[in-house]
Amino acid sequence: MEIVIKRNDREMIADVKRQLSDIYMKITWREIASQYFGKSPSWLYHKLDGIDGNGGKGGFTREELATLKMALTDLSAQIRAAADRL
Repeated sequence: MEIVIKRNDREMIADVKRQLSDIYMKITWREIASQYFGKSPSWLYHKLDGIDGNGGKGGFTREELATLKMALTDLSAQIRAAADRL
């Protein structure tokens, strides 16, 4: 179940950090923010924490969530390829 908030007529998904709790500390979010979003690490951490840059409620748009999903899928493929080379 995801937590969805309405903000400026847009849906924001605010509980992504909880959904990623099993891998959250194992990922370099700085690299994902830069490589896949072209944003700063703090931007991504705010998104993961469900807040906007001003401390209010926020989260990921559906498009941003799709980009995050693609980034994690890409990273998992890279890890699998590295493991297969061993």
